Amino acid sequence: MSAHSAGQPAASARPLPPALAAGPLVRMAEGTVAMAQAELRKLRHDHLDIVTRSVQPLLWLFIFGTALRNNHVLATGAKDYRAYLAPGVMAQAAMFIAIFYGLSVIWERDVGQLQRLLATPLSRTSIVLGKAAGACVRALVQAVLLLIVLAATGIGLRWNVAGILGALAMLILGTASFACMSMLLASAVKERERFMGIGQLIMMPLFFASSALYPLSLMPGWLHVIARINPLTYEVQGLRQMLVGVGGSGEVWLDFLVVAGFFAVMLAAATRAYPKAIL
Repeated sequence: MSAHSAGQPAASARPLPPALAAGPLVRMAEGTVAMAQAELRKLRHDHLDIVTRSVQPLLWLFIFGTALRNNHVLATGAKDYRAYLAPGVMAQAAMFIAIFYGLSVIWERDVGQLQRLLATPLSRTSIVLGKAAGACVRALVQAVLLLIVLAATGIGLRWNVAGILGALAMLILGTASFACMSMLLASAVKERERFMGIGQLIMMPLFFASSALYPLSLMPGWLHVIARINPLTYEVQGLRQMLVGVGGSGEVWLDFLVVAGFFAVMLAAATRAYPKAIL
């Protein structure tokens, strides 16, 4: 009895494994980093996809934007409509990546990889955040390439470090939000073809019912109301205010707050729905 009693404190004093000793936030962060690294490894073998996706915003910018270059009604304060348009096409291209990121969830379910992933000790939030980080990396690479082209062609953006970093932070937040929305959709849609159709149905109204192409002041009343509840509008307004200095009321903090709130809602919904993707 005495030997057993003496052994008990020693057993209780044994240190816990690092994974268990760490708090839930630390475990979630470690899981997110692990998932993001896995997504980055995929990205290293997919250079062609990044290049081809980067062509789309350039086409919008240099064909559509050049055709309306001298339209001062659309530019609303910018000397060149292409400068006004650049933040919009940057956000649109990132949203295009994010909206269709849920296809990877459907593919992983079809090959059995999703079932193995959900059986790991990683939290569901870590898995969703890690996959959203993969979409953000792709969007960042695309945005940097677009900014390099804008600088090379002399399109008049505000080239200051704080503005560029703030715009990239806004782009990350917006891309992560739409990536979580895509994973939420993928948990309910089982066929890739149906997902593609629904993704297009969601993406195009979000894009055209926002301030990506034209200012809100030009919209009819009913469309203005829709644009005001469209999270893409606030992402574009924040990007445009930081990169061009026009296009919003100057309240960048409000744009960040709205996009961050949208991200929190989508993250919670995707985390809750993600296990249903295997059913």
